[in-house]
Amino acid sequence: MVLQASLKNCLQLSCILRTPKVGFRSTTSGSLIIQSTSDDVYQNLAVEDWIHDHMNLENRQVLFLWRNSPAVVIGRHQNPWQECNLRLLRQKNIKLARRRSGGGTVYHDLGNINLTFFTSKKKYERMENLKLVVKALKALCPQLDVHVTDRYDILLDRHYKISGTAAKLGRTTAYHHCTLLCNADKFVLSSVLKSPYKGIKSNATPSVPASVKNLFEEDPSLTCEMLLDAIAEEYATQHQTDHHITLINPADETVLPGINNKTKELQTWEWVYGKTPKFSVSTCFNMVYKDSVLDVKVDMDVKHGRIEVCNIDLPEQWLPPAVCSELVKSLTGSKFCPNETTTLAATLLRVCPQDAELQSRWNLLCENMIMLM
Repeated sequence: MVLQASLKNCLQLSCILRTPKVGFRSTTSGSLIIQSTSDDVYQNLAVEDWIHDHMNLENRQVLFLWRNSPAVVIGRHQNPWQECNLRLLRQKNIKLARRRSGGGTVYHDLGNINLTFFTSKKKYERMENLKLVVKALKALCPQLDVHVTDRYDILLDRHYKISGTAAKLGRTTAYHHCTLLCNADKFVLSSVLKSPYKGIKSNATPSVPASVKNLFEEDPSLTCEMLLDAIAEEYATQHQTDHHITLINPADETVLPGINNKTKELQTWEWVYGKTPKFSVSTCFNMVYKDSVLDVKVDMDVKHGRIEVCNIDLPEQWLPPAVCSELVKSLTGSKFCPNETTTLAATLLRVCPQDAELQSRWNLLCENMIMLM
C-alpha cells in the first residue's frame, strides 16, 4: 500500500511544469519557485547571494531548489580543520565551500536536496518553512513520523536528523535554507565530517553531531525528484501560486548579471579558508627515524588562514637549530596549507647542507608538519 500511494503521488506531481529561465525578475510581487540546473556547490551558493542582493523581496517570496555533487559546506563562522577531514576531501575530490549563513557543517551529494526560502526580513519565519516541508513529506508518505524540533531540525522517528537549518538576515531581506536527506551516502558523510586534527583551539562555531537517516531507508520508493515536487506543490498551495518551477542556469549572466564573479569569490582560498576565525594549534607528534622515536612539539597561531606565530621544539642534535629556524621563518606568514608548505619545504631543501642524513631528517619533519594541515 505504501508503494502504491507513493507512485500515485508521483503521478500527481508529474504535472508540475519546469521551464527554462523566463525573466523571473520581471514580476515584482507574488511567489516564485526556482530550480537550479547545476549541481556545482559554488554556483548554487552564488545564486543564493544573487537573489539576496538583487531581488526585491518586499512583496514576494522565493523558493530556491538545488542539489550538489559531493561537497562539504561549512558555516560562515566555522573552522574547516575542526569540522571535517580535509585530507579525505582532497583524496576523494570532494569540494569544500563556505556559505554566507551561520550554522553547522553539512555534507551534500545528489542524494540530498537543498531548499532556500527567501522573504523580506519582517516576514522571515523558518519554523513555518520547516512545517511546510513536514506537511509536504506527510502528504507524500503519510506513514512518515517527522517533526520539527526547537533547534529547527527535522527529525525522523523522533531520533534521526534528516534536515538541518541555517539562515542569513540582511538589512531588509532574509533567507533560510535547509537540507533534506533522501538517499545520501552516509558512509562518506560520516567519514568526511570527522576531523582528524588534534590540538586546535578556536572560538569558531562548532557543529552539533547527530544521528542521521535517509528518507529512502524508510520508503525505498522515494526519490529526490518526488521530494522536490512535493515541497514545490505544498509551497505553491500555501502561497497561492501555480505549480510552476522556473529552471535557471547559475552561469547565465543574461539572467543573473554578475553571477560568475560571485561564484569565483566563493571558490577562493581567501574565502573558504581565510575567513576562518583565528585559532591556535598546540600538539605533539612522534617521528620514527631508524631505531629511534623522537617527540616533537609544535605551537602555532593562525589568523586569516595564515600562520602568524610558529614554534617547533625538537632536540638540537637531531636537526641543527639554524635549519629548523629557517623552516619556522618560512612558515611564519604563509598559508596554513599543505600545498604551500610542501612548496616551501622543497625550496628550503635545495639550500640545505648537502648531507643525505640531514636531508632525510628534514623531509621527515616537513612531512609531519604537512600532516597537521
